[in-house]
Amino acid sequence: MDYLWSPWRMKYILNKEDEPHCVFCVAVEKHEDEAYLILFRGKNAFVMLNRYPYTSGHLMVLPYEHEPTYENLTPETRAEIMELINQATAVIRAVYHPHGLNIGANIGEAAGAGIAPHVHFHIVPRWQGDSNFMSVTSNTRVIPEDLHKSYQRLKQAWLEQFPLDLK
Repeated sequence: MDYLWSPWRMKYILNKEDEPHCVFCVAVEKHEDEAYLILFRGKNAFVMLNRYPYTSGHLMVLPYEHEPTYENLTPETRAEIMELINQATAVIRAVYHPHGLNIGANIGEAAGAGIAPHVHFHIVPRWQGDSNFMSVTSNTRVIPEDLHKSYQRLKQAWLEQFPLDLK
């Protein structure tokens, strides 16, 4: 059997165990959107960059409610999440011009959820010839853009495309 190692995630895992609160809930409560990479706040849900992205432009859409799965959310929240996924997709296309996108959620630890208690949907831009989600050389993943630069570019594009919020 082959094993894939991701030692770069240990810092995240250890911080998660030391942190008694959900990192997503803390990010929302702090109201420091740039520091926590929150691009947009809606009425029931928000959009943020993934701090440990698979590629540049890797976003997440999350409900404010701390729920482990989407079926526990209200129909209004689920509808807003779907609209935010649509808007995030448009913004990613405008900024990064990907050849494709992966959109989905990992529900539960067994399905690969890194933060299983708070459901979240990933939107990952993809290009022909990229290395998928796996690090293929020396446990290294190439992210060609600084995370805060990604935030600035995506935030500007979001404001240009969607100047009205959902609140």
